[in-house]
Amino acid sequence: MKRKIAILGSTGSIGTQALDVISRHPDLLCAEVLTANSNWELLVEQAIKYKVNAVVIANESKYEQVFKALDAHDIKVFTGKDSIGSLASANNIDIVLTAIVGFSGLQPTVEAIKAGKVIALANKETLVAAGSIIMELAKKHNAPIIPVDSEHSAIFQCLQGEHANLEKILLTASGGPFFSKTKQEMENATIKDALNHPKWNMGSKVSIDSATMMNKGFEMIEAHWLFGTQPSNIEIVVHPQSIIHSMVQFTDGSVTAQLSYPDMRLPIQYALTYPQRVSLNTERINFTTLSKLDFFKPDFKKFPSLNIAYQAIERGGNIPCAMNAANEAAVKSFLDGKIKFTQIAQIIEETINETSFIKEPSLEDIFETNTIAYDFAIKLCNTHKKQSS
Repeated sequence: MKRKIAILGSTGSIGTQALDVISRHPDLLCAEVLTANSNWELLVEQAIKYKVNAVVIANESKYEQVFKALDAHDIKVFTGKDSIGSLASANNIDIVLTAIVGFSGLQPTVEAIKAGKVIALANKETLVAAGSIIMELAKKHNAPIIPVDSEHSAIFQCLQGEHANLEKILLTASGGPFFSKTKQEMENATIKDALNHPKWNMGSKVSIDSATMMNKGFEMIEAHWLFGTQPSNIEIVVHPQSIIHSMVQFTDGSVTAQLSYPDMRLPIQYALTYPQRVSLNTERINFTTLSKLDFFKPDFKKFPSLNIAYQAIERGGNIPCAMNAANEAAVKSFLDGKIKFTQIAQIIEETINETSFIKEPSLEDIFETNTIAYDFAIKLCNTHKKQSS
């Protein structure tokens, strides 16, 4: 039977590539529900092309345009953020691909988990902000979580069929656009510089997270929750070629790696078709022409966000949530031209230091922490802007 997919965030990078995967396997997969925030024109185009059952446009001001465009196609149209979780947890959905960027992906993911759906997880912030809560919910409601991030998919693939205990996760990182730059060059980095990722084509928020390497800090926290590995046993390794997507080391010293040329369709497809592997027209690795694979230690001084992430998960509780909220605020402010690139980490650290610690937060505590930390970080960004102007 075909697997019916709800794509939360269908107009973004992950969502559009997921639709490409679905189109190549119409015998196995079909898009049932699509959601978008504001990009209503692309949402309409996707809905008609893939003949979906329903769409959600989160931005209520765009509802009328979407409704008029899809009325003749017998496609149901909903609006508002609350509708996303409702449709994702409906009986006609088998797999929910959570490709919404940011904290806003948390609530619909929670609702889909409570409905026992298979979660193809592409939203980092869900586990960063509420990892303990999410994993407990998934266990309670028997909702499998299959990672979509290339690194976590690689780890997941390396563990298939294994019964040995993990000793270490080797989480690879491209290094981003500033890996070979000096601290002074990073101090003067422009928005264009920071968005210029050498390997991956991603949205602006994720691209900036990669440039600060906070993205890798998030992924370390994700790996901790997904695979039950302590942060001290998760080693970040800079691998500029992005051929090895991550590795696992077992207690006998054996290391298993997953390799492929950078193409996000591969981990997306693996999550949607698991446990099957099906054909994909990706570039194949030719080992006779592959010149070299380089590996380096990350520079924690040049990329302070890595230290912040390790410290945040070590403290636990609601601190990773505050870190994530501050990062969202600081990245937005940088993209708006309000702060320097190097001030992003400063804003995050200052926000964490002012956050009231909750050791075992409830979901309500997480939402409250997110709001308070985000607002505080925005105020800090405005203060930094005034001081530098």
